[in-house]
Amino acid sequence: MSKEKLSPGAAFRHVRRGGRRYALPWLSLRRWRKRMLLVGAALLAGLLAILFAIGAEVAIDTHSQLMRQMPWLTLLVAPAGFAAMAWVAQSFFPATQGSGIPQAIAASLNDDSRIRRKLLSLRIAIMKIFLTLGGLLAGASIGREGPSVQVGAAVMHMLTRRKRDRMASSRDLIVAGSGAGIAAAFNTPLGGIMFAIEEMCRHRAFQANSTTLIAVIFAGLMSLAVLGQYTYFGRTPAALAWPSGIWPVLLCGTVGGLLGGIFSRLLIASSRGLPGRLGELSNNRPIVFAAACGLVTALIGLFTGGLTYGTGYGETKAALEGVSQLPFYFLFAKMAVIWVAFLSRIPGGIFAPALAVGAGLGADLAFFLPPEQSAAVLTLGMVGFLAGMTQTPITSLVIVMEMTANHQMLLPLMATAVIAHGLSKSVCPVQIYHALAYATLRKVQTDVIKETHARQQATQAATTDDAAESAPNELPTAATTESAAPPPPDTADGTRPAEGSATGGRVP
Repeated sequence: MSKEKLSPGAAFRHVRRGGRRYALPWLSLRRWRKRMLLVGAALLAGLLAILFAIGAEVAIDTHSQLMRQMPWLTLLVAPAGFAAMAWVAQSFFPATQGSGIPQAIAASLNDDSRIRRKLLSLRIAIMKIFLTLGGLLAGASIGREGPSVQVGAAVMHMLTRRKRDRMASSRDLIVAGSGAGIAAAFNTPLGGIMFAIEEMCRHRAFQANSTTLIAVIFAGLMSLAVLGQYTYFGRTPAALAWPSGIWPVLLCGTVGGLLGGIFSRLLIASSRGLPGRLGELSNNRPIVFAAACGLVTALIGLFTGGLTYGTGYGETKAALEGVSQLPFYFLFAKMAVIWVAFLSRIPGGIFAPALAVGAGLGADLAFFLPPEQSAAVLTLGMVGFLAGMTQTPITSLVIVMEMTANHQMLLPLMATAVIAHGLSKSVCPVQIYHALAYATLRKVQTDVIKETHARQQATQAATTDDAAESAPNELPTAATTESAAPPPPDTADGTRPAEGSATGGRVP
């Protein structure tokens, strides 16, 4: 069957009609407004993460200078700072406690807007930044990367209030904001995308493709505009030659995976409560317990010469550059202060301090390997411990590779991450951030149910009071009854009976 030939005028009208159908979406002001809102939220998330990073550096430098001048002052600063941050967080902003990654995951797992508002909001994001900076100023071994995830997710979650002007679902916006927070915090755009896929969407399909890309790209552009092109740990020219490089990979992957899994299991068990009197003190007097955690942090910092304060970024970078060496006890001391900060429930993450622990692990394992492999072993130690603790092998290797700007270590990093992840799963079957996220979600759900029940009871009580006030008075008083009683009937002779006798008191 032959097709009918169109006249030039009909062909022109057909082309014009099709072109209008494809061009109108691009000319729609409403669609461009949605895009601009998404871009603006991504830029704001990146800006907050960058300001957070600058503030963290200022807080850590201020604490370091103060400790160099008066090291014993930490015995006062750390307990007071821990207690103050714990009191503010517990009393006014409970959603700011802890890392921030579990809160973002918990919000993405639930569709109830009331629960999400309790975990993610601009108010919570701002206070998360200030409380984490306060913890760093007190010398706590916490990081800003986990809080940056919650900040990014909270900023992108603001778009969910405009249902007609958002380009993606609430869950996709939270996932995209989390990736943007990681990308801006570490200046690792690929790491941010992998974090969104591997961590935020662990048990479901990743569907926030374009949304996550837009958020990560514009958060990265904001980072470049403010801070310029930089790498977190600088450029490390470390490399491993094969086949001699197989031994560092096996060693770091095995020990890092086992140690990371044990530490992850310890954190999960600690989040459910401590045994004995410590548990009672933590539950009944949390502010005093936080002050005690600050005192322990201060004592460990004094005994290690200040190596365990803060994120551990300076110590790790100096070790990677060969400026200084990490002592053998740094690994265990850093793990101890991370655990203590986690127990205190002050706002702050464990992601960046875990990198310092991995560097300490690499420094200890380097004693058993040739000296020319020391820098490479430090890098492998970071990947091994981070992959073992978080059980995110791809995110761990990509982030460390971007932090060190060393693509020559790609294959050793991949092998180390895979080994560490496999051994960590055998020690700790539950992934730490998701275990904490489910606990957080259950707690917030209980709080929402209690608030809803209390609100319903208050509404019923108010309704009952209003009904009682508006109802007529059906039970009159005795005086009213007597005054309203009808007069007695007259007798047969026309006279009324007198009071005081059955016949009216009248003698016949």
